[in-house]
Amino acid sequence: MQLSGIHHLTAISADAPGNVAFYTQRLGLRLVKKTVNQDDVSAYHLFYADAKGSPGTDITFFDWPMSRERRGTNSIVRTALRVAGEATLSWWRERFAQAGVVHSGPFERDRRLTLDFEDPEGQRLSLIDDGGAGVAHPWERSPVPAEHQIRGLGPITLSVPELAPTEAVLTQVMNMRKVREYAYKGDGAGTAHVYEMGPGGPAAELHVLVEPALPPARQGAGGVHHVAFRTPNEAAHDEWAKRLQAMRIPNSGKIDRYYFRSLYFREPNGILFEIATDGPGFATDEPLEALGERLALPPFLEPRRREIEAGLKPL
Repeated sequence: MQLSGIHHLTAISADAPGNVAFYTQRLGLRLVKKTVNQDDVSAYHLFYADAKGSPGTDITFFDWPMSRERRGTNSIVRTALRVAGEATLSWWRERFAQAGVVHSGPFERDRRLTLDFEDPEGQRLSLIDDGGAGVAHPWERSPVPAEHQIRGLGPITLSVPELAPTEAVLTQVMNMRKVREYAYKGDGAGTAHVYEMGPGGPAAELHVLVEPALPPARQGAGGVHHVAFRTPNEAAHDEWAKRLQAMRIPNSGKIDRYYFRSLYFREPNGILFEIATDGPGFATDEPLEALGERLALPPFLEPRRREIEAGLKPL
Protein backbone atom coordinates (compact mmCIF):
# COMPACT_ATOMS: atom_id res chain seq x y z
CA MET A 1 0.00 0.00 0.00
CA GLN A 2 1.38 3.34 -1.07
CA LEU A 3 0.08 6.87 -0.78
CA SER A 4 0.77 8.73 -4.01
CA GLY A 5 1.43 12.25 -2.71
CA ILE A 6 -0.12 15.33 -1.17
CA HIS A 7 -3.87 15.55 -1.88
CA HIS A 8 -4.70 18.95 -0.36
CA LEU A 9 -3.89 21.20 2.55
CA THR A 10 -6.57 22.94 4.60
CA ALA A 11 -5.80 26.17 6.47
CA ILE A 12 -7.77 28.80 8.40
CA SER A 13 -8.81 32.31 7.38
CA ALA A 14 -10.74 34.91 9.36
CA ASP A 15 -11.23 37.06 6.24
CA ALA A 16 -12.98 35.13 3.49
CA PRO A 17 -13.29 38.04 1.00
CA GLY A 18 -9.62 38.94 1.47
CA ASN A 19 -8.67 35.29 1.17
CA VAL A 20 -10.48 34.96 -2.17
CA ALA A 21 -8.86 38.14 -3.45
CA PHE A 22 -5.33 37.06 -2.52
CA TYR A 23 -5.46 33.47 -3.77
CA THR A 24 -7.27 34.21 -7.04
CA GLN A 25 -6.04 37.70 -7.97
CA ARG A 26 -2.57 37.76 -6.44
CA LEU A 27 -1.60 34.07 -6.74
CA GLY A 28 -3.73 33.40 -9.82
CA LEU A 29 -5.28 30.16 -8.57
CA ARG A 30 -8.77 29.12 -9.61
CA LEU A 31 -11.56 29.04 -7.02
CA VAL A 32 -12.78 25.57 -7.96
CA LYS A 33 -15.29 25.00 -5.18
CA LYS A 34 -17.20 27.45 -3.00
CA THR A 35 -18.93 25.34 -0.39
CA VAL A 36 -19.28 25.11 3.39
CA ASN A 37 -17.55 23.20 6.13
CA GLN A 38 -19.73 20.10 6.32
CA ASP A 39 -19.28 19.95 10.11
CA ASP A 40 -19.91 23.70 10.61
CA VAL A 41 -22.17 25.09 7.89
CA SER A 42 -21.80 28.65 9.20
CA ALA A 43 -18.30 28.68 7.65
CA TYR A 44 -17.21 28.67 4.04
CA HIS A 45 -14.88 25.96 2.78
CA LEU A 46 -13.00 27.49 -0.15
CA PHE A 47 -10.90 25.37 -2.54
CA TYR A 48 -8.23 26.88 -4.82
CA ALA A 49 -6.49 24.73 -7.42
CA ASP A 50 -5.41 24.46 -11.06
CA ALA A 51 -7.79 24.80 -14.01
CA LYS A 52 -9.20 21.29 -13.56
CA GLY A 53 -9.24 21.12 -9.76
CA SER A 54 -6.73 18.26 -9.96
CA PRO A 55 -5.92 16.27 -6.81
CA GLY A 56 -2.63 17.50 -5.42
CA THR A 57 -3.13 21.11 -6.54
CA ASP A 58 -5.65 22.44 -4.03
CA ILE A 59 -5.08 24.58 -0.99
CA THR A 60 -8.31 25.05 0.95
CA PHE A 61 -9.55 27.31 3.74
CA PHE A 62 -12.10 27.18 6.53
CA ASP A 63 -13.57 30.64 7.17
CA TRP A 64 -13.56 30.91 10.98
CA PRO A 65 -13.61 34.14 13.06
CA MET A 66 -10.44 33.36 15.03
CA SER A 67 -7.50 35.39 16.26
CA ARG A 68 -4.12 34.87 14.60
CA GLU A 69 -2.29 31.58 15.05
CA ARG A 70 0.36 31.45 17.75
CA ARG A 71 3.28 29.92 15.94
CA GLY A 72 5.08 26.96 17.46
CA THR A 73 5.73 23.26 17.21
CA ASN A 74 3.17 20.42 16.96
CA SER A 75 1.98 22.02 13.74
CA ILE A 76 2.30 22.38 9.98
CA VAL A 77 4.59 25.36 9.53
CA ARG A 78 5.06 25.89 5.79
CA THR A 79 3.23 24.95 2.59
CA ALA A 80 5.17 24.86 -0.67
CA LEU A 81 3.59 25.53 -4.05
CA ARG A 82 5.37 24.29 -7.15
CA VAL A 83 6.33 26.45 -10.13
CA ALA A 84 8.67 25.86 -13.07
CA GLY A 85 12.03 27.54 -13.50
CA GLU A 86 14.33 30.21 -12.13
CA ALA A 87 12.81 32.84 -14.43
CA THR A 88 9.40 32.15 -12.92
CA LEU A 89 10.69 32.69 -9.39
CA SER A 90 12.23 35.99 -10.48
CA TRP A 91 8.87 36.97 -11.98
CA TRP A 92 7.11 36.19 -8.70
CA ARG A 93 9.69 38.06 -6.62
CA GLU A 94 9.01 41.18 -8.69
CA ARG A 95 5.25 40.66 -8.43
CA PHE A 96 5.44 40.32 -4.64
CA ALA A 97 7.69 43.36 -4.32
CA GLN A 98 5.29 45.53 -6.33
CA ALA A 99 2.27 44.32 -4.32
CA GLY A 100 3.90 44.61 -0.88
CA VAL A 101 3.68 40.86 -0.19
CA VAL A 102 6.04 39.77 2.61
CA HIS A 103 8.70 37.59 0.97
CA SER A 104 12.35 36.49 1.06
CA GLY A 105 14.61 34.86 -1.50
CA PRO A 106 14.94 33.20 -3.91
CA PHE A 107 17.50 30.97 -2.20
CA GLU A 108 18.28 27.26 -2.15
CA ARG A 109 16.53 25.02 0.35
CA ASP A 110 16.99 21.27 0.05
CA ARG A 111 18.74 21.82 -3.31
CA ARG A 112 15.66 23.55 -4.76
CA LEU A 113 15.35 27.23 -5.58
CA THR A 114 12.77 28.64 -3.16
CA LEU A 115 10.92 31.90 -2.58
CA ASP A 116 9.25 32.21 0.85
CA PHE A 117 6.24 34.49 1.32
CA GLU A 118 3.18 35.06 3.50
CA ASP A 119 -0.44 35.79 2.74
CA PRO A 120 -2.09 38.82 4.45
CA GLU A 121 -2.98 36.74 7.53
CA GLY A 122 0.54 35.34 7.98
CA GLN A 123 0.04 31.95 6.30
CA ARG A 124 3.58 30.71 5.63
CA LEU A 125 4.02 29.66 2.01
CA SER A 126 6.83 29.02 -0.46
CA LEU A 127 7.18 28.84 -4.20
CA ILE A 128 9.67 26.16 -5.24
CA ASP A 129 11.13 25.30 -8.62
CA ASP A 130 10.02 21.75 -9.43
CA GLY A 131 11.86 21.73 -12.75
CA GLY A 132 8.59 21.61 -14.71
CA ALA A 133 8.13 17.90 -14.00
CA GLY A 134 4.77 16.31 -14.75
CA VAL A 135 1.59 17.62 -16.31
CA ALA A 136 0.32 21.15 -15.60
CA HIS A 137 -3.18 22.55 -16.21
CA PRO A 138 -2.95 26.37 -16.44
CA TRP A 139 -6.14 28.36 -15.97
CA GLU A 140 -6.83 30.56 -19.00
CA ARG A 141 -8.62 33.23 -16.91
CA SER A 142 -5.81 33.57 -14.37
CA PRO A 143 -4.11 36.98 -14.03
CA VAL A 144 -0.80 35.06 -13.96
CA PRO A 145 0.70 34.06 -17.34
CA ALA A 146 0.45 30.33 -18.01
CA GLU A 147 4.21 29.75 -17.87
CA HIS A 148 4.40 31.25 -14.36
CA GLN A 149 1.30 29.70 -12.81
CA ILE A 150 1.37 27.54 -9.69
CA ARG A 151 1.45 23.86 -10.69
CA GLY A 152 0.51 22.14 -7.44
CA LEU A 153 1.32 21.46 -3.80
CA GLY A 154 4.40 20.16 -2.08
CA PRO A 155 6.42 19.62 -0.10
CA ILE A 156 4.68 20.28 3.25
CA THR A 157 6.80 21.04 6.34
CA LEU A 158 5.86 20.03 9.89
CA SER A 159 7.40 20.97 13.22
CA VAL A 160 7.43 18.43 16.06
CA PRO A 161 9.20 18.44 19.45
CA GLU A 162 10.29 14.79 19.09
CA LEU A 163 10.98 12.93 15.86
CA ALA A 164 10.75 9.25 16.81
CA PRO A 165 6.96 8.93 17.37
CA THR A 166 6.11 10.84 14.19
CA GLU A 167 8.69 8.93 12.16
CA ALA A 168 7.23 5.63 13.36
CA VAL A 169 3.78 6.59 12.04
CA LEU A 170 5.14 7.92 8.75
CA THR A 171 7.28 4.86 8.02
CA GLN A 172 5.55 1.96 9.77
CA VAL A 173 1.89 2.97 9.36
CA MET A 174 1.85 5.18 6.26
CA ASN A 175 4.67 3.37 4.42
CA MET A 176 6.66 6.52 3.67
CA ARG A 177 10.39 6.29 3.05
CA LYS A 178 12.97 8.43 4.82
CA VAL A 179 15.23 9.61 2.01
CA ARG A 180 17.50 12.39 3.35
CA GLU A 181 18.15 15.17 5.83
CA TYR A 182 19.24 18.76 5.25
CA ALA A 183 20.03 21.92 7.19
CA TYR A 184 16.86 23.99 7.12
CA LYS A 185 17.17 27.62 6.03
CA GLY A 186 14.45 30.07 6.91
CA ASP A 187 12.14 30.62 9.87
CA GLY A 188 12.83 27.17 11.33
CA ALA A 189 16.02 25.84 12.81
CA GLY A 190 18.16 22.73 12.71
CA THR A 191 17.75 19.63 10.60
CA ALA A 192 14.82 18.77 8.36
CA HIS A 193 14.01 15.09 7.81
CA VAL A 194 12.48 14.21 4.43
CA TYR A 195 9.94 11.42 3.89
CA GLU A 196 8.51 10.53 0.50
CA MET A 197 5.51 8.62 -0.81
CA GLY A 198 4.81 6.76 -4.03
CA PRO A 199 6.77 8.26 -6.92
CA GLY A 200 8.62 10.75 -4.71
CA GLY A 201 9.52 14.26 -5.77
CA PRO A 202 8.25 17.49 -4.20
CA ALA A 203 4.58 16.67 -4.77
CA ALA A 204 4.99 13.55 -2.65
CA GLU A 205 7.23 14.74 0.20
CA LEU A 206 6.73 15.57 3.87
CA HIS A 207 9.55 17.49 5.61
CA VAL A 208 9.80 17.28 9.40
CA LEU A 209 11.62 19.81 11.60
CA VAL A 210 12.45 18.85 15.19
CA GLU A 211 12.09 21.92 17.43
CA PRO A 212 11.73 20.93 21.12
CA ALA A 213 12.51 24.45 22.37
CA LEU A 214 9.38 25.95 20.78
CA PRO A 215 6.05 26.16 22.60
CA PRO A 216 3.13 24.27 21.09
CA ALA A 217 1.31 26.20 18.36
CA ARG A 218 -2.18 27.55 19.04
CA GLN A 219 -4.47 27.18 16.07
CA GLY A 220 -5.88 30.31 14.48
CA ALA A 221 -6.12 32.43 11.36
CA GLY A 222 -2.96 32.15 9.28
CA GLY A 223 -2.38 28.61 10.52
CA VAL A 224 -2.99 25.16 9.05
CA HIS A 225 -5.79 22.80 10.08
CA HIS A 226 -4.65 19.55 8.40
CA VAL A 227 -2.84 17.98 5.48
CA ALA A 228 -4.36 15.27 3.27
CA PHE A 229 -2.59 12.51 1.37
CA ARG A 230 -3.67 10.90 -1.89
CA THR A 231 -5.02 7.43 -2.46
CA PRO A 232 -6.43 6.57 -5.91
CA ASN A 233 -9.87 5.10 -5.25
CA GLU A 234 -12.39 3.77 -2.75
CA ALA A 235 -10.93 0.26 -2.73
CA ALA A 236 -7.53 1.58 -1.65
CA HIS A 237 -9.22 3.93 0.83
CA ASP A 238 -11.01 0.94 2.38
CA GLU A 239 -7.66 -0.79 2.84
CA TRP A 240 -6.23 2.24 4.65
CA ALA A 241 -9.26 2.28 6.96
CA LYS A 242 -8.75 -1.40 7.74
CA ARG A 243 -5.03 -0.82 8.32
CA LEU A 244 -5.62 1.94 10.87
CA GLN A 245 -8.18 -0.21 12.67
CA ALA A 246 -5.89 -3.23 12.71
CA MET A 247 -3.06 -1.12 14.14
CA ARG A 248 -5.44 0.32 16.76
CA ILE A 249 -4.90 3.91 15.65
CA PRO A 250 -7.82 6.15 16.67
CA ASN A 251 -9.47 7.61 13.58
CA SER A 252 -12.65 9.14 12.21
CA GLY A 253 -13.69 6.16 10.16
CA LYS A 254 -14.54 6.66 6.49
CA ILE A 255 -16.39 9.90 5.70
CA ASP A 256 -18.03 10.77 2.39
CA ARG A 257 -17.16 14.39 1.56
CA TYR A 258 -18.97 14.04 -1.79
CA TYR A 259 -16.01 15.38 -3.83
CA PHE A 260 -13.70 12.78 -2.25
CA ARG A 261 -13.72 10.21 0.57
CA SER A 262 -11.89 11.09 3.78
CA LEU A 263 -10.27 9.34 6.73
CA TYR A 264 -8.76 11.39 9.59
CA PHE A 265 -6.31 10.62 12.38
CA ARG A 266 -3.63 12.40 14.40
CA GLU A 267 0.03 11.54 14.43
CA PRO A 268 1.59 11.28 17.95
CA ASN A 269 2.54 14.98 18.15
CA GLY A 270 -1.07 15.97 17.54
CA ILE A 271 -0.98 17.05 13.87
CA LEU A 272 -4.14 16.11 11.97
CA PHE A 273 -3.67 13.89 8.90
CA GLU A 274 -6.25 12.88 6.31
CA ILE A 275 -6.22 10.18 3.65
CA ALA A 276 -8.41 11.21 0.71
CA THR A 277 -9.43 9.64 -2.58
CA ASP A 278 -8.60 11.29 -5.91
CA GLY A 279 -12.24 11.21 -6.97
CA PRO A 280 -15.07 11.70 -7.69
CA GLY A 281 -13.77 15.28 -8.10
CA PHE A 282 -15.08 18.84 -8.12
CA ALA A 283 -17.02 18.52 -11.38
CA THR A 284 -19.41 16.08 -9.71
CA ASP A 285 -22.08 18.73 -9.14
CA GLU A 286 -21.23 21.57 -11.54
CA PRO A 287 -19.67 21.75 -15.01
CA LEU A 288 -15.90 22.08 -15.26
CA GLU A 289 -16.15 25.45 -16.99
CA ALA A 290 -18.26 26.88 -14.13
CA LEU A 291 -16.43 25.52 -11.07
CA GLY A 292 -16.60 27.78 -8.03
CA GLU A 293 -19.07 30.27 -9.46
CA ARG A 294 -21.95 29.44 -7.11
CA LEU A 295 -22.36 28.01 -3.64
CA ALA A 296 -22.13 24.22 -4.03
CA LEU A 297 -23.71 21.99 -1.40
CA PRO A 298 -23.52 18.19 -1.15
CA PRO A 299 -26.90 16.47 -1.52
CA PHE A 300 -27.44 15.98 2.21
CA LEU A 301 -27.14 19.76 2.78
CA GLU A 302 -29.12 20.90 -0.27
CA PRO A 303 -32.48 20.97 1.58
CA ARG A 304 -30.93 23.55 3.95
CA ARG A 305 -29.64 25.85 1.16
CA ARG A 306 -31.77 28.89 2.06
CA GLU A 307 -30.80 28.68 5.75
CA ILE A 308 -27.11 28.13 4.93
CA GLU A 309 -26.91 30.97 2.40
CA ALA A 310 -28.55 33.35 4.88
CA GLY A 311 -25.80 32.61 7.42
CA LEU A 312 -22.83 33.25 5.11
CA LYS A 313 -21.06 36.54 4.48
CA PRO A 314 -20.95 37.81 0.87
CA LEU A 315 -17.65 37.19 -0.89
